[in-house]
Amino acid sequence: MKIILDAMGGDNAPLATVMGAVDAARDFGAQITLVGREAEILNVLKENGIDALPAGVTVADAQEIVDMHDDPASVCRKKKNSSMVVGLRMLSEDQGDAFISAGSTGALLSGATLIVKRVKGIRRAAMGPCMPNKAGGKTVLLDCGANAECTPEFLLQFGLVGTLYARKNLNIESPRVGLLNIGSEDTKGTPLQKETYALLTDAHNKGLLNFIGNVEGRDVLLGGVDVVVCDGFSGNVLLKSIEGTAMFMGSLMKHKIFKRNVLSMIGYLFCKKGVDEVMKMMDYREIGGTQFLGIKKPVIKAHGSSDRLAFRNAVRQAMEAARNDMTAELEQNLAAMKETGDDQ
Repeated sequence: MKIILDAMGGDNAPLATVMGAVDAARDFGAQITLVGREAEILNVLKENGIDALPAGVTVADAQEIVDMHDDPASVCRKKKNSSMVVGLRMLSEDQGDAFISAGSTGALLSGATLIVKRVKGIRRAAMGPCMPNKAGGKTVLLDCGANAECTPEFLLQFGLVGTLYARKNLNIESPRVGLLNIGSEDTKGTPLQKETYALLTDAHNKGLLNFIGNVEGRDVLLGGVDVVVCDGFSGNVLLKSIEGTAMFMGSLMKHKIFKRNVLSMIGYLFCKKGVDEVMKMMDYREIGGTQFLGIKKPVIKAHGSSDRLAFRNAVRQAMEAARNDMTAELEQNLAAMKETGDDQ
């Protein structure tokens, strides 16, 4: 499995990207190409006691860096020799099975769309992170930031893409699809939610997906739904709220409960394993990143603040995405939906 990694993307690059790649090559047997400034990459290795490229790790030199303030629409044209653009071009030319970057989300989405291309029939690619839920499984949330403004047709496609993703990657035979709203009633929400509700209901009646109606933000973690559909603005606010709540609760347990007195500290020793497991489940670093669903080949957006562990796990996630490629099946499903609509 060949994974291409943007070595210059993210707040902690190139140290975190390079060392995360070293760990992933060792732990998962991946063939990893680090794209970026070769001299800086080799210097990171040297500073960490590695004098030569480790087995499974190669470097593709790219001198430019995509800045978080760069205009996403012009990156592909103005920074052709950037680590992000070079890496995406390598993916489109079959020099790798998946691409990872912690750089600008907008630039990455724009580059993936223009260089790697969308699956035939897809109007917009969406970010679909998998959130742990109370039922012990995972809930796919899409979109969570790629498309701040959406049409009902976009959200309908998110439901179809999310259904296929949950089926192939989470082994859920008939994923339950819910529409994020401020209440469960079908009359709730703005015109976007009301029109999307009608489209999803129609798709359900045609057997294209399993739509269970409107769901609220709390349902994402409670396990009553497998795929939550929403616009990227709402999804990103929800995702960041969940991340912040998890961090707050972790800090609260540590300082207000377990460090309250000697007895509480002793009690912590007896439940440390369970607490650590819960915190690990909510740690974005354990997931690695979020795949752009709807792009022909796997493109993974890692968190901007990803560290060494996060990049290691992003490689694992990219390998899984490449193995579970759903491009052909997604094209078939979209074609079937179009034919069904044309029959009316």
